[in-house]
Amino acid sequence: MGIYQWRDRKKPSGGKRRYYYKVKRKYAAGRPPTHTTLSAAEEERKLLRVRGGNYKIRAKRVAFAVVSNPKTGEAKKARILRIVETPAHREYARRGIIVKGAVIDTTLGKAVVTSRPGQDGVVNAVLLEESKKQ
Repeated sequence: MGIYQWRDRKKPSGGKRRYYYKVKRKYAAGRPPTHTTLSAAEEERKLLRVRGGNYKIRAKRVAFAVVSNPKTGEAKKARILRIVETPAHREYARRGIIVKGAVIDTTLGKAVVTSRPGQDGVVNAVLLEESKKQ
């Protein structure tokens, strides 16, 4: 049985919720999470056809991020050194998984990820604090 994106099977009262249809529908199907990981060397992306004939680019492994500085307004490509913390799930930082909201350490300094790498195929981030080495 695959991953199925249908609402909870329980009502707020605790009772069982009835299905609106008898068989599962193609549009209600889901996919397993991408779990974009930090890579030291090469990057890997996967092209995926989705509903409506559109495409998603899933980033499987990444090494770089596009980091924008809110003070100057410019964006630069920077190497990701490590994942500091992930508010979504504390285990993700330990396993090296990058998701939206994760705090990453880059060559430019600490930054927070603003994109969804498993959906967009790129890691965009906003600089929190600049590194002293520059």
